[in-house]
Amino acid sequence: MLQPILYSASLDKYYIGSTSLPIADRLRRHLTDHDGFTAKAKDWTVVYTHEFVSKELALAREKQIKNWRSKRMIEAVIAKSNRNT
Repeated sequence: MLQPILYSASLDKYYIGSTSLPIADRLRRHLTDHDGFTAKAKDWTVVYTHEFVSKELALAREKQIKNWRSKRMIEAVIAKSNRNT
């Protein structure tokens, strides 16, 4: 199970999710016409991914990050990931 974080420059917002689909397929769905948070923009890009061994762990981490409600903390996770690659 993958956990991507997407970023929209036009909204200056992050989207945190989880998916069992390949990232390219999931991003394509976010960029097409649909309802929901990501429908507000068409410039979403993947800025972070993390692979989990189970759906439960991915969803727990997703919930943890969403509960932070802190752009600065999300950006710290992304920056740390970029330093480790």
